[in-house]
Amino acid sequence: MWLVDRVRRRLERGEPVAGNTTLAGASLEQRRAVERLLGRRGRTGGSLTVSLDEVDAVLRRSGAAPEGLSGAVRELVGEIVDRSERVAAQARQWVLAQASLDELTERRPELRAWRGWLDSTGLLRRCAADVVAAEELCDGLARVVDRLPAADIALGRLAADTTGDAHALDDGRPLATLALSAARALAGAAPTGSGSALEKRVAWAAVGVHRDELSSTVLVLGLPGGSDSTMGRILTLARAAGEPVVLTLRQLTRIEPEALGIRSTLFRICENPIVVASAADAVGSDCPPLICLSGQPSTAARHLLGMLSGAGADFVYHGDFDWGGLRIANALAQHIAWQPWRFATADYLSALSRATRGTLSGRPTAAAWDTDLAPALHRHGVRVEEELVLDELIEDLTPGGTRARRLDRVHRNDDRTADDTEAWQSQH
Repeated sequence: MWLVDRVRRRLERGEPVAGNTTLAGASLEQRRAVERLLGRRGRTGGSLTVSLDEVDAVLRRSGAAPEGLSGAVRELVGEIVDRSERVAAQARQWVLAQASLDELTERRPELRAWRGWLDSTGLLRRCAADVVAAEELCDGLARVVDRLPAADIALGRLAADTTGDAHALDDGRPLATLALSAARALAGAAPTGSGSALEKRVAWAAVGVHRDELSSTVLVLGLPGGSDSTMGRILTLARAAGEPVVLTLRQLTRIEPEALGIRSTLFRICENPIVVASAADAVGSDCPPLICLSGQPSTAARHLLGMLSGAGADFVYHGDFDWGGLRIANALAQHIAWQPWRFATADYLSALSRATRGTLSGRPTAAAWDTDLAPALHRHGVRVEEELVLDELIEDLTPGGTRARRLDRVHRNDDRTADDTEAWQSQH
């Protein structure tokens, strides 16, 4: 029976019934059974080795099993399913189930790395109960991802438009898990994230999807405002009080650029809220227009910046000197044109002496606005956050400061001299 079992397992695995098989610690009864089968005495020792080819030949010659050892075992144990063939058939079915994703990747090469990651992690198989469910899931996923990046669309609307189910992209749904990994990849991040509510909101926002009109916000200080609309009056009052304002996507989609009081204004952009809080404390109502991204630009932030840019505004930007900060700045450049604000190689090197801790980590990336910056970060391996250069940033925001005057003068001068342009690029 041990021999029958060994052959059965080989047949199930699709392996040839040939060669030898060995039984360790064979009993006397097992040895005698093999001797009777083969018609000769076996060797002595602790283990028992049987030639499957010899057994096959004996069975065929004797007429007991004309089909040989394989046929004899099938007669004894019944039908044997070749698992290798079944696995191969299932593999073919899974490949066919993912045809829509393959077609999408063929049309959009930027998705190839994400598609390879999806295969390597087995995430799709974990999200789908079977091949039928996988095919339906892949079809929906392809439709969702093909809409990304979007132009300021609500998550529920995206789900309804692409799947017919407004809740298909709700947290915890398999399609949401898969689509969110693609959203992260399209935004230049790793397909996996922390999974926190904030991280998911930021990941969706990076590809133009907002979870709702009120959860997507942007922090501002000193926006001019006006008297012709409710939002304009709110901004005017906040500026007079020197207080920051949190604007929602709902508010921004319901006002015209004129309500923001834009007159070829220069807008400063920072990455972290502490810059806005410090500016409100130190400069107050005299602070020039300042916008805070709070990390990756939210849908509300991108909508605001798009409005301002379309109305003729100019921008300067400062962020953290680390790989994440460089990625945020590169992403921002996809939406608006900006000049660096103390965000160049010289500024990084100047601030290094204050960075007593903060080892640089994460995936390196280039700085599109300064080719020397990424090599400098890599060489020194130290991150410099905005908090470490707050004094300089606040000085730039203070009216009458040397650097603030130069920044505004260069911005207002339509006929910049070569020296002015060089000063703008090297100092800001």
